[in-house]
Amino acid sequence: MTSSLLLPIGGISFLHLCIAFVGGLFGAAVGALPAFILCGLFVFIGSVLMIAGAGPDFLNTFGFGFTFGPQACFGAAVVAHMYAHKKGLSPGRDITAGLMGTKSMDVLLVGGLFGALSVILNWIFITVLPWKWGGMLWTDAVALSITIMGIIGRLMFDSKSGLFGKVAEGESRFNPTEKSVLWLPWQMSWKELLVIGFGVGLLSSYFALLLGAEHGGAVIGFGISGLSLVFLQFGTKMPVTHHISAIAAGAALASHSLIWGTIFGIISSFAGQFWACLFTVHADTYIDPPAAAIFSVTTIMVGLAALGLFTAIPLP
Repeated sequence: MTSSLLLPIGGISFLHLCIAFVGGLFGAAVGALPAFILCGLFVFIGSVLMIAGAGPDFLNTFGFGFTFGPQACFGAAVVAHMYAHKKGLSPGRDITAGLMGTKSMDVLLVGGLFGALSVILNWIFITVLPWKWGGMLWTDAVALSITIMGIIGRLMFDSKSGLFGKVAEGESRFNPTEKSVLWLPWQMSWKELLVIGFGVGLLSSYFALLLGAEHGGAVIGFGISGLSLVFLQFGTKMPVTHHISAIAAGAALASHSLIWGTIFGIISSFAGQFWACLFTVHADTYIDPPAAAIFSVTTIMVGLAALGLFTAIPLP
């Protein structure tokens, strides 16, 4: 096996499309959230192996690879949930349920097709549009791929909701009440977003600076956050934090600052709720708010870093 098969970058081949197809099919079969939890487990294991000096092969092959990377097994499965909802086989917002239970193999095939699409999208954002600002890629290609696939799926399979859903009479898009189907009712007020953004952002920034990118510091917080969602899968009112931990670690490494990392973790916490209100709360199907937060805040952070923010305002 050559190194080109280990990393989700560079050239793509028919084999890459096939193994990503399997990833999307698998994600649809077990359900989008269980597939993402498995991804979080792989990222955590890969990070621990990097701490032990084993290198990034496990992380790149399993955590962010073509089959079990979140763009394939999770992002594609989200679209399969939309398709199943269109057929009346599954609630559109319930990404915890394995779609194998629908006994409709075309649902799984839709997941597979979007898994293959995830490779193409990821390749476009990294290889065809390889813009770098200050030495950093302009966005998070995985998160942007997941968001784009969600938008495509919404337009294809949820004509009732439309792209942004429909705000109920008397409701506010960005200040919804219990009348709407909220994303995370226990993680939506400014106090809740501030506190969880601060806590997770600080811890993930600390890990990033302590370990360094070469020893898994950039992603171990993401892995822990993703793995923790196993409790959400079984009904615990868990915070969803992988968008916070991912952004905080990236900002901490870019700025060499614990405080800047924490600040961007808080920003991403609020960004997650913003995208939830824009895409998901008022719709019948799910577009992933954390993925939208990761790609958008990454782009802002990279742009500000390129403009010299972290140099102009150095923080400890």
